[in-house]
Amino acid sequence: MHKAVFRLFLVFASLIMGLSSCSEFVRVQKSANNNLKYAYAKKYYESGKYSKAIDLLQEVVPVFNGSAEGPESLYLLADSYYKDNRPIAASDFFVRYYSSYPKAPKAEEARYKAAMGFYEASPEARLDQSATYEAIQEMQAYLDFYPEGVHVEKIKQMLFDLQDKLAYKEYLHAELYYNLGLYMGNNYRACIITGKEALKEFPYTKYREDFLYLILRASYKEASFSVNEKVQTRYREVLDQYYAYINEFPDGKYLRQVRQIYEFVSKHISKNV
Repeated sequence: MHKAVFRLFLVFASLIMGLSSCSEFVRVQKSANNNLKYAYAKKYYESGKYSKAIDLLQEVVPVFNGSAEGPESLYLLADSYYKDNRPIAASDFFVRYYSSYPKAPKAEEARYKAAMGFYEASPEARLDQSATYEAIQEMQAYLDFYPEGVHVEKIKQMLFDLQDKLAYKEYLHAELYYNLGLYMGNNYRACIITGKEALKEFPYTKYREDFLYLILRASYKEASFSVNEKVQTRYREVLDQYYAYINEFPDGKYLRQVRQIYEFVSKHISKNV
């Protein structure tokens, strides 16, 4: 019985504390004293109550613009959004911070976190990649401004990750063309062109072997369905793609499949010499 009463007491105590906290926030928010709002915003930020900090900072940042508190208040707003898991809003305010205060002590950190926000908002490859392009732009700007910066190595690694994501998106496009085959046109040729353009744009992608194999398969399919006048020329193009693959990946994961294509095409060419 005593335990039940004690638990009930804790519940009521928590409710009272919560109501007290809410009433405190409402009181501060309704106040006309911007310094009071700013003091509480910093208090909420330090205690991890980022949404409340954001609400107060949104009110005082415009007021503090051009004042001594301007840089810090804007940075706190950006970082509150970042720590509240709202990366796009955070990045937008970090960009505003380093643009407004390019020589401020936290300008480098703001550029880094602007890139991080867009990086964290970057979706999987099948979706729109606007955030990915924003992240790449911010990362390249960071490297330009801070070639010896404290986050250079991490920025470079994230840059590679995002470029691989964009490369994979192009791979999915090329694969789609391959799967469409001859539906409403020669989609094998579109697959080949898409794959080759992607390799020009992303020559060091980790999907390079997959691209080369897909291009080889598409070349083989295109040759197989070609009219007699073009078949020999296209089979020779298949051999070119075979050597392009085998020269780079002599022990590649698709070795068995590419050798089967090579053997078939070689026999077909030798019969018609």
